[in-house]
Amino acid sequence: MSSHDKELSDDGSGGASVVGPVGRPLTENDLPPPDTKRWVMRRKAEVVAGVRSGLISLEEACRRYTLSVEEFLSWQRLIDSHGVRGLRATRLQDYRQNEPALPQRQRAMSGPVG
Repeated sequence: MSSHDKELSDDGSGGASVVGPVGRPLTENDLPPPDTKRWVMRRKAEVVAGVRSGLISLEEACRRYTLSVEEFLSWQRLIDSHGVRGLRATRLQDYRQNEPALPQRQRAMSGPVG
């Protein structure tokens, strides 16, 4: 079963769960709390797994965790490119240096960096 497949919960309630980033079932109740301030790799990966599996919509995840769509998509790209370890805050600079540069138009629209 892939991490995107839903299965019935063990309690017979019929609630959907998916295999989370650490290999255990993940339900909506297992997602990080809305007031999360410390975003460790596992919590970011749980949110990405929850959105990918349909446990929570992208819009709801962004609202619940006050994330921008761009930030969520960066988590997703880092997982796809480097695995869950790519989400380590101390390694983000290294991984982001290897990402393709933004097209000229997008760089201009994003404003000055500083």
